[in-house]
Amino acid sequence: MEISGKTKLVGIFGDPVDHTISPAMHNAAFEALGLDMAYVPFHVRKSPATDLKTAVNAIRALNLCGVNVTIPHKEKVLKYLDEVDPDAKAAGAVNTIVNRNGKLVGYNTDGPGYLLSLKEDIGFTVRGKRIVILGAGGAARAILRSALEKRPASIVVANRTLKRAEDLIREFEASYPVVMKAVGLLDSAIAQDLNNASLVVNTTSIGMKGTGAPDVPLEALPRGSIVSDIVYVPLETAFLNAAKARGLRVHYGLSMLVRQGALTFELWTGKKAPVEVMQRAALAALNLK
Repeated sequence: MEISGKTKLVGIFGDPVDHTISPAMHNAAFEALGLDMAYVPFHVRKSPATDLKTAVNAIRALNLCGVNVTIPHKEKVLKYLDEVDPDAKAAGAVNTIVNRNGKLVGYNTDGPGYLLSLKEDIGFTVRGKRIVILGAGGAARAILRSALEKRPASIVVANRTLKRAEDLIREFEASYPVVMKAVGLLDSAIAQDLNNASLVVNTTSIGMKGTGAPDVPLEALPRGSIVSDIVYVPLETAFLNAAKARGLRVHYGLSMLVRQGALTFELWTGKKAPVEVMQRAALAALNLK
């Protein structure tokens, strides 16, 4: 890749950012399509809080095409933008900023990217299905919002702190004619909700870097159900391993990462993302060629 004064720059704001594989995915995609663009990580510190505002203003000053936004800035960045897409506003988080001639517009591709990965990679759609979401954080919110738009039969949000799950559901229940319920993640009654679930998705960080698995009774799931994990390091988490051992279908977190990245790529470039190229680059970056 040759960098010149004409090269258009994009990147990612986060703290930390040394682990990100997004540069590998996007730079491979730019090269595949012959685009004079480059993607770089920017370490924007959590503290002092003024660093995020300064970094957002720098998008205009440096004429960046846009940036991704990751932990811990996804929620706080909204107040520094000129416009926020309705879906991102409803999700309460932005993971992509597009610079439109100095006007900064925020989007959230996490939820749509997750649903797209389910559809494109394993042929699953949420309409009319019963879904259980483990966790009630930012990722859960984005997936919940996008899933509700597709009209599932029901959604259960299970979280260690029950009130947080209840608060999350309360934000959306008046706007969607979907049966929703909050349960404690460690409540034995969760087995009843798993009995007829079509999809269970772990949106927590449990399992990241091989650190255990959510303590839920997978044996309660009916045959043919899908167990999904948004964690992608390791690629096959303990949660997914346990699901496979019971003959259940599994869906990998790397798939969501690639698909949300592809949607971001299209927002920045206006071109169809080379998904297979991005997938190969992501696997290579994780030493999983």
